[in-house]
Amino acid sequence: MPIPFLSLLFFLFFLSLSSAEISTLVGINYGQLGNNLPPPSHSVNLIKSLNAQIVKIYDANPQILKALKNTDLRVSVMVPNELIINISSSQNLADQWVRTNILPFYPQTKIRYLLVGNEIISSTGNQTWFSLVPAMRRIKHSLKTYGIHKVKVGTPSAMDVLQSSFPPSNGTFRADIADRVMRPMLQFLNRTKSFFFLDVYPYFPWSSDSVNIKLDYALFESKNITYSDPVSGLVYTNLFDQMVDSVIFAMKRLGFPDIRVFIAETGWPNGGDYDQIGASIHNAAVYNRNIVKRVTSKPPVGTPARPGRMLPTIIFSLYNENQKPGPGTERHFGLLYPKGKAVYEMDLSGSRAETKFKPLPEAERNEPYKGKIWCVVGKGVNMSDVVGALSYACSQGNKTCEPIRKGGPCYEPDSLKRHASFAFSSYWAQFRKVGGTCYFNGLATQTIKDPSYGKCKFPSVTLQAS
Repeated sequence: MPIPFLSLLFFLFFLSLSSAEISTLVGINYGQLGNNLPPPSHSVNLIKSLNAQIVKIYDANPQILKALKNTDLRVSVMVPNELIINISSSQNLADQWVRTNILPFYPQTKIRYLLVGNEIISSTGNQTWFSLVPAMRRIKHSLKTYGIHKVKVGTPSAMDVLQSSFPPSNGTFRADIADRVMRPMLQFLNRTKSFFFLDVYPYFPWSSDSVNIKLDYALFESKNITYSDPVSGLVYTNLFDQMVDSVIFAMKRLGFPDIRVFIAETGWPNGGDYDQIGASIHNAAVYNRNIVKRVTSKPPVGTPARPGRMLPTIIFSLYNENQKPGPGTERHFGLLYPKGKAVYEMDLSGSRAETKFKPLPEAERNEPYKGKIWCVVGKGVNMSDVVGALSYACSQGNKTCEPIRKGGPCYEPDSLKRHASFAFSSYWAQFRKVGGTCYFNGLATQTIKDPSYGKCKFPSVTLQAS
């Protein structure tokens, strides 16, 4: 057999191995915003039990990186948002960050992805936006300086980098970032053969428009629901593909049609507040099992815009994290409860048949809640912290706490918990429509049981039928 033909066979064999390896890459996001989470060594064992191939952390926590040493898990680490501006203008600082956070663990810890910041466009001011790509370049240079060539540098983006996402063929990056942020980023990713890291959550567009977007379409469960893009002619059977392809078309519009996409986050909440539709264990399990099954398909399925292409994916998240701010869903994306018990059974390898899982609880809250909701002090909270939250609530709005002042109808009994619950409800009733939440740093919770008593009537939020 001629030598060139042997070389070609070897190349094709290597390519098939590489494709198979990447096609099955599904991982887990290991967030740490909880005060009741297991130590890293135990968490790594739990990650292995889920059959994850990748673990992504939101910093470069040395205890976690140490616990990941000599495992087969590919690891993604992150430069904090607050360092981006300084790193962008200092190669010495970039070198120092890599020297401190990567070199002590590499290569025994299989670090393969280094993400600069997290959802920068969504969570920081524009000074950081314009420092992002320079920081990425400096970090990449630092890795080369230390002889590290297997680590891809990127940054995760949320869907709000798009100005238009519908239909998918109309995908367009926002005008304020297209030329100054996205174009140089895409040039960097293209030159370094890295990925466009994308956070994709069909839950959010579905929950904000559940009348027009069918739940089955968001959960990969639709049997006869399709959407045909009127421009491209591509046919869609689920919301996830639509969202991913809108970004692919946006990249193509800037002249970069071939940059690979890596799903840095996706998932579905297993619980939430009364005013949050569709957040349930049933729906979370269905979505996450279906996305894993889809991205681990052999041969790869891809998306309508890129059929047959591999789509490495990291599920959000490992744990329900009780210190995540915002609405209740934010604290209910985990595959596991904090002590390690499964919220529902999950196999990230995609090899476990659906029939091998235990039956799921019935779906709940798939229709919007209709009625009154109050915001009260949660169970078991530190009451000394409640004092500050009460003071904050009372300082906002119009006569928010007038009824709990001395002589008011809600002053007696003079109880911190009752007064704070009234203040929380009153604040939330005034400010929910402009983004106010029933959270107060984890001190508050929603209830549908009216806490009013006697002449004291607690303000409420009333949800009407859509």
